[in-house]
Amino acid sequence: MRLLAWTLAGPAIWAVVFSLVYALHGAGCALGWQHVEAPLGSMHRLVLTLAWSAGLGACGVLLAVRPAGEGREAYLPRAGAWIGLGATLFTLFPVVFASTC
Repeated sequence: MRLLAWTLAGPAIWAVVFSLVYALHGAGCALGWQHVEAPLGSMHRLVLTLAWSAGLGACGVLLAVRPAGEGREAYLPRAGAWIGLGATLFTLFPVVFASTC
């Protein structure tokens, strides 16, 4: 059961961050965050970038603390962490940097 939890942690992080970024995107558009100035251009872009960066950081931490060793007990958690990192990076980049309301 522990191996399964370690393996699914990366995709679970992606799922949470994916939901969070899209929820913040909708909330930001509804509340007019795109019209509020911030360091990255608008409050909307700043909030999305912070949520996305937190997800990338969580996947990075997962990669750093994964179980050490050889075999399936080390390979599957490593693969899950890389899957979560890759999915978070590539599926949310367009939403964070190229989407508009």
